[in-house]
Amino acid sequence: MRYISTRGTAPILDFQQVTLAGLARDGGLYLPESWPQLSPDQIAALRGASYVDTAVAVMMPFIGATMTPAELRALCVQAYGRFAHAGVTPLVQLDHRHWLLELFHGPTLAFKDVALQLLGLLFERFLTGTERQLTVVGATSGDTGSAAIDALAGRMGVDVFMLHPAGRVSDVQRRQMTTVLAPNIHNIAIDGSFDDAQALVKAMFNDRAFSGRFALSAVNSINWARLMAQVVYYFYAAVRLGAPERPVAFSVPTGNFGDVFAGYVAAKMGLPVAKLIVATNVNDILHRALSTGTYAQGTVVATPSPSMDIQVSSNFERLLFDLGGRDGTANAAQMHGFEATRAMQLTDRQRDGARALFASDRVDLNDMALAMRWAHECAGETIDPHTAIGLSAARRAGLGADVPVVTLATAHPAKFRDAVERATGARPVLPARVGDLFDREERFATLPATFAAVTDYVAARATPAP
Repeated sequence: MRYISTRGTAPILDFQQVTLAGLARDGGLYLPESWPQLSPDQIAALRGASYVDTAVAVMMPFIGATMTPAELRALCVQAYGRFAHAGVTPLVQLDHRHWLLELFHGPTLAFKDVALQLLGLLFERFLTGTERQLTVVGATSGDTGSAAIDALAGRMGVDVFMLHPAGRVSDVQRRQMTTVLAPNIHNIAIDGSFDDAQALVKAMFNDRAFSGRFALSAVNSINWARLMAQVVYYFYAAVRLGAPERPVAFSVPTGNFGDVFAGYVAAKMGLPVAKLIVATNVNDILHRALSTGTYAQGTVVATPSPSMDIQVSSNFERLLFDLGGRDGTANAAQMHGFEATRAMQLTDRQRDGARALFASDRVDLNDMALAMRWAHECAGETIDPHTAIGLSAARRAGLGADVPVVTLATAHPAKFRDAVERATGARPVLPARVGDLFDREERFATLPATFAAVTDYVAARATPAP
């Protein structure tokens, strides 16, 4: 399997290279040169498979000759052995047609664990026996940071610098990052939004003078290997609800578009996806883009669903590239125009392609709270604000009565205790495995959201490339 950049001029890489690289040198994002296919018989064969068996079947076509199936299986056993549920990502029924796909049974209680536990092991495998020292730089709106830090803390050959917006993540999210005191972990609270943090990370990759000094890599969903691992749970859920004979719809709480793009990849591989519902909060750039064709950055509004408080969705570029005919030159021009003006128009081809598979909805604070209350009172389930946004969009999507709808439950409700308690009257409790979180010492730096401040901090602590 070979990987190409959405902007057309970066080197073509294999799976190992693309995993370690993160962002492409031309500022684009890597994608497989072509989409692998699973036949209906191959998909049907996954019905009784474990999560690990499903993961091997779905991911091997992307890995190619880099690893054997047995080697990948061993990594998956290790990665998902840390999850608190034997099913890893279990389905929970809410009513006759609505389901939750619980993605929060990993060590940091969020869906990011599903990919990042594996990504940490891939980093370690690919670096073992080399003198290469990776400098991982990442931006987080809350959950990526804690999941990446848990996966990479103490691992040889990796220094981690994680940026989060000061005061704009929940107390649980912050402490899951800042109480990890491993010497290779560096937390940075920046005075700005997630979009500011994400822009700083991209700027570090794109600045040749800086990136040339360090072997930079990424754990955000700009890293293809992380996104690849998220494709697995779409197959795992769909076959349990009748695929490939029956199409299944998914509602995805969406900020940076990576999680829902993994669903798009599953559909391109042959999974019968009836619809992908892009559920946004009031930071609704994706809903506006999909419903009007105008992709325009607004002002970030802080909400009780902070992981979605985003106005620039990195992975949207992957979709535009694929829907636009995989023309790297045209895509680069389109993205450069957006970066200069903070707005762009989707082409007719992109809009028509998106309309065939995607729907979208904007969920405000009141509807978010109503969804939490409905799940609690009518289905006996306590859900977090992000999941509630997905559920609200799912329940008003207007799909055919014969289509099961799966809402991705992206975080444990105890990560957002105050918001859940306001909506339901019940305060969720942290699982025992993280119960002492508020007794742990915190350590982080606070910096202005400037390129100079952040790169000076990283340069003073990272290991230069040999």
